[in-house]
Amino acid sequence: MALVVDPDTQNIDLKAWQYCHPHWHRQMEKISRQSPEALLVPHSHAALAEIFRTAHREQITIIPCGNGTKLTWGGLTPKVDWLVSTRQLNRIVDHAVNDLTITVEAGITFADLQNHLRPHKQYLPLDPSFPDQATLGGIVATADTGSLRQRYGGVRDLLLGITMLRADGTLAKAGGKVVKNVAGYDLMKLLTGSHGSLATITELTFRLYPIQEQSQTILMLGSPAQIRQAQGQILNSVLTPAAADLLSPRLLQRLQRGTGEDWGLLLRFEAIRESITAQLQELDAIGQRLGLVSRPENFNLWEQLREALSGEMVSTKVGILSDQSMALLQHIETLTNGQAIARVHCKSGLGFVAFPHDQFLRQFRSIREFCQVHHGFFTILDAPYRLKQQFEPWGYPGDALPLMRRIKQQFDPQNILSPQRFVGGI
Repeated sequence: MALVVDPDTQNIDLKAWQYCHPHWHRQMEKISRQSPEALLVPHSHAALAEIFRTAHREQITIIPCGNGTKLTWGGLTPKVDWLVSTRQLNRIVDHAVNDLTITVEAGITFADLQNHLRPHKQYLPLDPSFPDQATLGGIVATADTGSLRQRYGGVRDLLLGITMLRADGTLAKAGGKVVKNVAGYDLMKLLTGSHGSLATITELTFRLYPIQEQSQTILMLGSPAQIRQAQGQILNSVLTPAAADLLSPRLLQRLQRGTGEDWGLLLRFEAIRESITAQLQELDAIGQRLGLVSRPENFNLWEQLREALSGEMVSTKVGILSDQSMALLQHIETLTNGQAIARVHCKSGLGFVAFPHDQFLRQFRSIREFCQVHHGFFTILDAPYRLKQQFEPWGYPGDALPLMRRIKQQFDPQNILSPQRFVGGI
């Protein structure tokens, strides 16, 4: 189908599907049995809007994406006509250094943003999957925060403003560029984690934080009971770790840590020297009282942890009340005979669990039931197509689906954006 683009705008790179890089083929094969017609990469906001207007007029289905690192996350789709990537919309629009805010286009990668901020001794405190390739638009669309949620909150807590393109090509904005601006807050929350089902994000404004003077990582090892007690005491103490994660025995083995039976609590402190010294003394006292083995670790262990979790056949996300997080990990350990690798954030109860193969249907049902009983969830992220056919990825049991469908109808009445990929087949 022909695209009519204003000659004053930049071109659109349009590549027929058979000529696209194998990366795109591998990703799409996990979510659809029918290939798209093409991959479209606009070089300007005007070009992106023209794509959407054409799709709206011709009822062409679209999956918005960045570099496609999390394209497999979410439900299956029967058919999509175009993949539309924002990866060339990657400028830094405005960096208010003194105000600790930055506005960027959605296609900039997380790594490029941090590289820009580092000389200013600032950073965006997120710890997303695939940080070298993941775009900021994709990180917000999937609400992919990571371990730094412990201290800094989630994606939506750092997001100050957003510009989006609706399904009909209409541009809309919410929020602003100042920390105290709360206008449009609900719209920003709505788009965070919406997986491209409501609109395509084009620009984002974030609050930033100064890079701290020092950082120290500590790994504590012990039995499940000891680690559970340490988790509770740390959460109820004056300690302020930037990150604190519970680690399963097999994950520790992958990292060449522990005895094979040890459970782990990995913490990171970021502050001035005096504060870190005082906090490590308090942490050491907790460890000694509980009989835990504590050891300092290199900062690179966090990267190794992320890579270990992304290398399995099936990756999932869990959420549960924090006081039940160790019980959930033990339940998973028993069900899978220690084959799963898992990491759960101490404070939020959110985490990632990865499995070496997809022959765990009975176990997946049991894990989902356990999470739901404890007011949580178990979601399949990346998995072979056949598994998502057999086991519904989202498993949402709540009563908000009618409201979600009404919102989808208001934003995308023709259902052309990421069809059937969100909760409840939205």
